[in-house]
Amino acid sequence: MLRIGFPVIGVTDVPRAVAFWTGALDLVATQEWRSDTWRTLNHRDSGVRALGLLRSESPPQGHPRIHLDLFTDTQEEQQAEVQRLIGLGAQAVDWDSYPPDPDFVVLADPDGNIFCVVDLSHAPSGSTSPRL
Repeated sequence: MLRIGFPVIGVTDVPRAVAFWTGALDLVATQEWRSDTWRTLNHRDSGVRALGLLRSESPPQGHPRIHLDLFTDTQEEQQAEVQRLIGLGAQAVDWDSYPPDPDFVVLADPDGNIFCVVDLSHAPSGSTSPRL
């Protein structure tokens, strides 16, 4: 039976990406399939694969068709996590597509890959319930 494995992010500097994403999500880098161009990151508590990092020479897209959403439970937690991620090397993105009352903040990892930090307690503009 076919199933989704885990997302893979293209990066130019695998060790730098390992440092950022393990710190950002409390993951651990494994020896599984390790090479100069690849690392697998697993959940610390369960050992389940969470993220793959693949060396790529392609530049990141300004408006990617696929990206990661990282969830927080409150606006305060969202603000704290955004600041923590910036401290780890993320960059705030001057996003031109924010809705009037966004429930998300757009950041880029050290390689320029865009991701969002989403406050699940905040119903997005035009919605009656929080994002699922």
